[in-house]
Amino acid sequence: MAEHRRQGQQARCLVITVSDSRTPETDRSGDKMAELLLGGGHLVTERILIPDEPDQIRSALKGALKNPEIDAVLTNGGTGIAPRDLTTDVVAELLDQPLDGFGELFRSLSFAEIGSAAMLSRAIGGIAGKTMVFSLPGSTKAVDLGMSKLVVPELGHLIGLMRS
Repeated sequence: MAEHRRQGQQARCLVITVSDSRTPETDRSGDKMAELLLGGGHLVTERILIPDEPDQIRSALKGALKNPEIDAVLTNGGTGIAPRDLTTDVVAELLDQPLDGFGELFRSLSFAEIGSAAMLSRAIGGIAGKTMVFSLPGSTKAVDLGMSKLVVPELGHLIGLMRS
């Protein structure tokens, strides 16, 4: 199973935290996301912190998708069901190829840890143009789970496929 991962490539990543309440100093989920990417051999080319505003989320994503120096965009925050949780909706608009298994597996892993509250997550992933996009909830535990179990182990392989 791990054989294909060894053939993966280093991804150049943009980390976006979507939050109305976090600051660069209190963005533990963004810190965790960047730490796990770096630990997995990937680059974090930039980090952005934006409010739960669809136009700002869309603008940040579209800018990243136009940048040939970014292979993957990883967001945290805005994937729940609160009225201002709109990250998933914006990401879904931009995906050319949804990776349905990502959200399904994330919710399954979450269920094992937190029970039925896992169904409240609208984590999403897929391909937009030539860029991988993954959106996780804003909790640091959710970021750790999704990144450690799903994104980091497969990102190099996914980027290798995208570049081939």
